[in-house]
Amino acid sequence: MTHHQLKNEGARLTVHLDGPAWDGAVAATIGDVSFRDRACGAALMDQALTMIREAGRDRVLGPMAGDTWHSYRFVSESDGTPPFLLEPSNRPEEPAVFATAGFLPVARYFSARMALADVDPTPPPPTDAFHIRCWDGTAPETLLAEVFALSSEAFAGNAFYTPIPQDAFLALYRPLMPMMRPDLIFLARAPDGALAGYLFAIPDYAQGPQSRTVILKTYASRVRGAGRHLVHACHAGALALGYDTVIHALIHDDNISAARSRREGARIFRRYELLGLRLDG
Repeated sequence: MTHHQLKNEGARLTVHLDGPAWDGAVAATIGDVSFRDRACGAALMDQALTMIREAGRDRVLGPMAGDTWHSYRFVSESDGTPPFLLEPSNRPEEPAVFATAGFLPVARYFSARMALADVDPTPPPPTDAFHIRCWDGTAPETLLAEVFALSSEAFAGNAFYTPIPQDAFLALYRPLMPMMRPDLIFLARAPDGALAGYLFAIPDYAQGPQSRTVILKTYASRVRGAGRHLVHACHAGALALGYDTVIHALIHDDNISAARSRREGARIFRRYELLGLRLDG
């Protein structure tokens, strides 16, 4: 992937010229943004957009470090609580510079919080299509390879999705595995043992090592109903482990997960936006 790092005395960013498709055209992305000074950020933004135009791109997404597998999105609304583990955060100057350059929201997301005591304890109807178990903590590379294959299939229809090689995926998740609790990784397996779905949850260590909040980070499935069963297993399992709060993290507003989170009564505490700019007007 072609990318260029730009910086001046008060700002830095990275331009990726080969980002996701947007309305049928390859978009450039601007990510790894840090604007300590608005004027410096604006000057760097002008330089980045000139580079993108000269490269022949007429779509730009940001903030996005090349693709949605990496860091993207600005916080657009907040209740003021501190960021949770792995949550994107930004200075006010950063979205302001993007807005001044003409960027507008192209996708919206939210995070919501709920007390585990308020979760409906009724399990979903039983099924013979799969069974849910916690990961046993063995063979992490094998598990990640299975998760990569399922994710590549399940996320392929998402807006701004870009496939990545398995090695790149493993490089993203390997550093997280030591922080993960096997009893907060839930796997749905078909009768033949094939992975039908997965859910990764992680304690919010940003609150400290004894955090009583668990983050429902990622889940995906290839079998209808598996997502619902996985979420229920996560809520019930986290409650049994002594956690009292769950965060439904970084959900796209139009995703089925959003409807599920709202239906369960989770309260939104943060909103995010991905921004886009059409250079052809």
